[in-house]
Order: sequence, then C-alpha cells, then structure tokens
Amino acid sequence: MTAGIRITWTLGAHGWADCVVEDHQAKAELTASYISNAPEEFLTAVARLVAGETEARAQFEAEPTAYRWIFYREAADVWIRLLELRRGSDHDNRGTQIWSSQLPIDALARAVVRCFDEVSRTYSESGYRGKWGEHFPRTELEALRRLWHAHRHDDGT
Repeated sequence: MTAGIRITWTLGAHGWADCVVEDHQAKAELTASYISNAPEEFLTAVARLVAGETEARAQFEAEPTAYRWIFYREAADVWIRLLELRRGSDHDNRGTQIWSSQLPIDALARAVVRCFDEVSRTYSESGYRGKWGEHFPRTELEALRRLWHAHRHDDGT
C-alpha cells in the first residue's frame, strides 16, 4: 500500500465500476455507475484539496445507492469520510459511514494518481471508453498530477 492507502478502480459490466479503498485499518468496496461523472468528480475533488481547499466532495452513483466522499483538509493532512446513502440526494446525516481515514494530502494524491495510471495501463483509453461508456478522465488526472508535483516541489519533497 502507498503510505497506508490503496485505491483501485476496476471496470465491470458496461457503465459500471468497482472501487476499493483500504488502509492499514479497514477496507471499503463501492460501486459507481457512468450516469454520473464519478471519476472526474473524484479526481477534481482531490486536486482541489492539493491546491489548498479545506473541503471537497465527490459522489459515486450506484442506482439508487450512492457513495459520498467527504474530504476535510487541515494543513498537510486530510481526513476522509466515505458514506453510503440510500439515495444520492440524501443529506450526509442520512448516510452510514463505511470508511474513514486521516493521512497526509501527499499520500492521498499519490494513491489516486497511481490508481488511475493503473486503470489507463490496464484498459487503455479506448478500452476504458468501450467498457465505461465515457472518455478516460485524462484532463482531470493530468491536472491532479501537475498540482501534486507542484505541491511536492513547494514542500521540498
């Protein structure tokens, strides 16, 4: 695992993906449908945190269930809460927390970049489009990668 966190994104039937997030304490398995921009939202949320925002969110729709990522950043650390909701429109307090972790923002960014680099290697961008039904989130991945590298350079790492 990368600094205590590992994220995998595996394409299943057309328009569906399974995501697994795990750290040294727990593991959560969730599903995403292409009816929402789940990968783009997720990558953008992490990029916003790397850029300095203190809160970001992303949601995976699983028809009708939804999985909501809630990120809180304080200094160089980020606290992640992952909620399962009966419906995507439900308020956070209606969800069940299925995973949480606190880690350095650098470790989160590294894990997310590695996850989607692996997706690109495994499926190729055209294969991804064929299975997922939408383009590979190259723009969002490269934006996160640029911010992460700049962040690491600023920190001297």
